[in-house]
Amino acid sequence: MGKIKSKLIKRSAKELIKKGIEFSEDFERNKKILGNTMPSKKIRNQIAGYLSKLSKEGKQK
Repeated sequence: MGKIKSKLIKRSAKELIKKGIEFSEDFERNKKILGNTMPSKKIRNQIAGYLSKLSKEGKQK
């Protein structure tokens, strides 16, 4: 069983994808793309992890 992500994380990640930003399957790369634009490190890391999971599953459009 995996961890459950909050609505904030999912909604933020989907908005970033809609903006046309290309994310990869690599967590570290996604973390650098997000940079210092996030309000906290914890949220940035959660979003980067969720984006890498989405791109691995092939759901990124």
